[in-house]
Amino acid sequence: MSDAPLHRLERKVDALLALHQQLDQENRLLKAERAAWQAERAKLIKQNELARDRVEAMIERLKAMEHSG
Repeated sequence: MSDAPLHRLERKVDALLALHQQLDQENRLLKAERAAWQAERAKLIKQNELARDRVEAMIERLKAMEHSG
């Protein structure tokens, strides 16, 4: 009996294991990148809200100055 089919199966299993490791690593990297993008997005949203609040406050002060003057 030949060992060739068994060796082919072993090579296929090894290839699948290598692919699994590669995909697992890629998946972890993508999850880390997603977390970084989400943090950056949250930071930008907060900065945008602060800027909007400042602009609204300036507009209110200008309106107050306009009415008092």
